Amino acid sequence: MAKQVKLTARPRSESGRNAVKSVRSRGSVPAVIYGHHTTPANLEVSHRELEILLSHAVGENILVDLEIQDGSNKSSQLSLIQEVQRHTLRHQILHVDFQAVSMTEKISADITIEPFGEADGVKNFGGLLEQSMRSLAIQCLPQDLPEIIKVDVSALKIGDSIHVRDLPLPKGVEADVDADLTVFIVAEPAVASEPAATTAAAAPEVIKEKKAEAGSDKK
Repeated sequence: MAKQVKLTARPRSESGRNAVKSVRSRGSVPAVIYGHHTTPANLEVSHRELEILLSHAVGENILVDLEIQDGSNKSSQLSLIQEVQRHTLRHQILHVDFQAVSMTEKISADITIEPFGEADGVKNFGGLLEQSMRSLAIQCLPQDLPEIIKVDVSALKIGDSIHVRDLPLPKGVEADVDADLTVFIVAEPAVASEPAATTAAAAPEVIKEKKAEAGSDKK
């Protein structure tokens, strides 16, 4: 299951480019929270704390207990990190979106699918493991949210496949796609094509008529 982590946030009243620069200059990241009947609100969170949180995450879906400090008032809101925007070159965090959720209402998420083990058809028969789906759309309560879906492919032989219905989903987690979709398949090894002929067919011999010998009689 996804670990529930704590992160402190503060309300952000300023807006605009200069305000964003001011937020970043004091070591914070501009953020916004929305969803679950919550009025969208601008926040800021510590850049350092957010980087540490993201560096320890296994999957892309991170459940955050967001503690919002507004002067002497504190409030807590369970949320998912919905999107993290980074600088293209410096990879610095520029902005983060939080989606407010409720422990009693199901959420939708895309969970990474990761194979482990070496398929029998690959190891012993030269086949190729093909992965058709890299992530799975699921629905579950926040406390049941998995970090990642790991699938053992070691028993797969040539031509064997694993479908959505075969995935080892944790209790309380439901796939939100067609159960017959293929996730993994072991394809037959590629057959090397025969080398093209390198010698062209021999051209027929051309016999030229001999010229009349010099000095022959003319009639």
